[in-house]
Amino acid sequence: MSRPPEPLPGTRELFTLDPAVAHLNHGSYGAVPTPVQRVQARLRAEQEQDPDGFFADLPDRIARARARIATALGADPDRIALLTNVTEGVAVVLDSLPLEAGDEILVTDHGYGVVSAAAERRAAETGAVVRRIRISLHTPDEQAVRAQVLAAVGERTRVAVLDLIASPSAREIAGGPLLADLAARGVATVVDAAHAPGLLPVELGGGASGGAGGADFWIGNLHKWAFAPRATAVLAVGGAWRSRIRPLTLSWEHDRGFPGRVEWRGTCDYTPWLAAPAGFALLEQLGAERVRGHNAALAGYGARVLAERTGLRPLAAMPGVAMRALRLPPGVAESDHAAKALMVAVARRLRARVAVRPWPGGGVLRISAQLYNRPQEYRDLAAGLRDLIAR
Repeated sequence: MSRPPEPLPGTRELFTLDPAVAHLNHGSYGAVPTPVQRVQARLRAEQEQDPDGFFADLPDRIARARARIATALGADPDRIALLTNVTEGVAVVLDSLPLEAGDEILVTDHGYGVVSAAAERRAAETGAVVRRIRISLHTPDEQAVRAQVLAAVGERTRVAVLDLIASPSAREIAGGPLLADLAARGVATVVDAAHAPGLLPVELGGGASGGAGGADFWIGNLHKWAFAPRATAVLAVGGAWRSRIRPLTLSWEHDRGFPGRVEWRGTCDYTPWLAAPAGFALLEQLGAERVRGHNAALAGYGARVLAERTGLRPLAAMPGVAMRALRLPPGVAESDHAAKALMVAVARRLRARVAVRPWPGGGVLRISAQLYNRPQEYRDLAAGLRDLIAR
């Protein structure tokens, strides 16, 4: 087995995580570094010193924070809006799309459950139909995924909601060639890029390029891999869609158009958004490519340890991604209840946090790697996992 990467000096001390737990699930909720925590704490203190003054200036301060975030994502600040998470962003987009009875919404069985449920709800409201594409966990590569998605496109297909990096399997779905093919067929594309900011280099573009990374709509969380506080996300809107985007609730900023009408929701805590640029600044200070390279190598090491010591089958993963997924044996974690029970058992008995997703024929266990993780944590997980899943 190849050697794991050396820890980056001084980086473990950037986090306030409980050292008695192996936090191997960064991909779900992230972990906010202490410098960013301090920025948010100062903002909260400022807010409580003069709430009226703080809120009076907020729209302009949010716009300035958005501009700094846009620079980090290679985006036009007028084509992105801040919101709480990808789930909210997808709901905003689906609510804004003109759908009629008989229209089709494409999703895949790798999609995040609540996102797919949002598509089902929108379909029920409009008379549209959700078509779920089944993609085997063992589909060999992105080209094969692309062929399966395109084969499902029909005359009434209006929109496709696809993951850039699938949450359960950590593999690429919405690659650039697939998005281009769907655009050529007149299908609007909504990309769930929950894991992309901070984990991958992102260049959303602007002007003639559309401004949404090759999609019509691109939504990414900043509180996973970009070191932002929870809950912070970006909705990028391409082409001529901006004028059609409407928020889920009206606000006093509605008449200002996009992005203000989407961002403003009255008396809420906006300090995560204002502190988000500090997360990108820290990532750049540490060296974004250096951090990504370390994390991807450590995740790969962890997956190899688990595969060799437990017999679990590793799944194909997107290159350079600091998440890896492995297939659990038949009969293990095949239902949502069983998957949650296994996560609880791993936490209680092995003192580790992992993600487990249900799947017919055997669930999927996903690990992540971040600067605070160490190789021994994956070895310890492997040592206890075989007995746990055999119970």
